[in-house]
Order: sequence, then C-alpha cells, then structure tokens
Amino acid sequence: MGGFGDEPFFFSVFPVFFIVIFAIVIGVFLFTIVKGIGEWSSNNKQPRLTVKAVVVSKRAEVSGGSGDSSSSTWYYATFEVESGDRMELALNGQEYGLLAEGDTGELAFQGTRYLGFSRTKAIASPTI
Repeated sequence: MGGFGDEPFFFSVFPVFFIVIFAIVIGVFLFTIVKGIGEWSSNNKQPRLTVKAVVVSKRAEVSGGSGDSSSSTWYYATFEVESGDRMELALNGQEYGLLAEGDTGELAFQGTRYLGFSRTKAIASPTI
C-alpha cells in the first residue's frame, strides 16, 4: 500500500469521480441556459395576442429560505380563454397581487410570455 506507484484505490478513483461530477454540473448549467434561450427565441417568434380570459387560479412557488439563506418566489396564474383552453403563465409579484381568481378581462401574451391583463369585471366582494 505504500510503494512507489502503488497508490490506494481512493486516490486512483477520485480524479475520475471529480471529473464526472464536474461534467454533470457543467452539463446541467449549459442545458438550462440553452433551454432558456430557446424558449426566449420561440416566444419572440410568436404573435402578440390579446384574448378574453378568466383568471382560474393563482399559485406561488417558493424555494430556499431555510436558515440564513435567502428564498426565491415565482408567481403563476392560470387563465381560461373563450375556447375553454387553459394556460398557466409566469408573472411578477406586482401583477400577481393585482389579480384575483374569477377576474375576467383581456389577457395579452406572446407564446408563454405574460404581457398583461386588463380587468373588465372583478369578482364580487362581500359587503360588510
């Protein structure tokens, strides 16, 4: 176990293990970038549409935030258009806060990119 050129098993496997893990991390990173650029490009090729829609649901997705780490929040709204089709679009927190389930109006979008929602009728609020 200690002779010249006779190294322990760990030291002969570690470089290969390190390179494989490094390659996987870089591969995932590059895949994410390419996928994002592809979606951005695809959205840019789509027409900008404005259709009548109803806000069916809203959801927020939070990741991180344990201990001293920061958290990230992504906001989504599901819209139902006149044809009955539904689409979930990502939007920023301010837009998310302005929408309420049941709102009707005109949804503007381009591919999977949310452009805005103009409310024509808000849900009835209870009177006090």
